[in-house]
Amino acid sequence: MVETKSRKGESFEGLYRRFSKRVQQSGNMLEARKMRFFSAEPNKTKQKGSALRRLKVAAKREYLIRVGQLVEDRQRGRRKN
Repeated sequence: MVETKSRKGESFEGLYRRFSKRVQQSGNMLEARKMRFFSAEPNKTKQKGSALRRLKVAAKREYLIRVGQLVEDRQRGRRKN
């Protein structure tokens, strides 16, 4: 944590400039930016579970289409105006 105290007769702008410089030199902002979008890799059990879920949903969807209870929409990924 960066800590700065105002000096006698120092303006706010001067204090802010000194604080900003110390934050840049400490590298805290760089580290925070690196970690901003970090997401931990899921473990093997979670990966297998999600893969099995996807297979199950795909099989059910395929079955419903084959039986005729689900009409497949050809424009699935497109936006409608």
